[in-house]
Amino acid sequence: MKKPSSKIREEIARLQERLKQAETREAERIGRLALKAGLGDIEIEERALVTAFEELAARFRKGSGRAVRPASAPVASGAAHGPSGEA
Repeated sequence: MKKPSSKIREEIARLQERLKQAETREAERIGRLALKAGLGDIEIEERALVTAFEELAARFRKGSGRAVRPASAPVASGAAHGPSGEA
């Protein structure tokens, strides 16, 4: 038997609320980790930070989750944090 559209809409609304809550939890977790790592003190353009997070996510998605620094992009301690060289 098919569900009436009103029931489907209610289910969608509940799922959207659950998604919103899950995204909030994830954002808070990532935010806490970023602050713990010292990112709150760094002057960096948002786009540069998003790019760095995308690279980090890709690094962990590729393999078994082990952190492996790409050979083509070594990061030295004290390296510039953005395209303008801001630290």
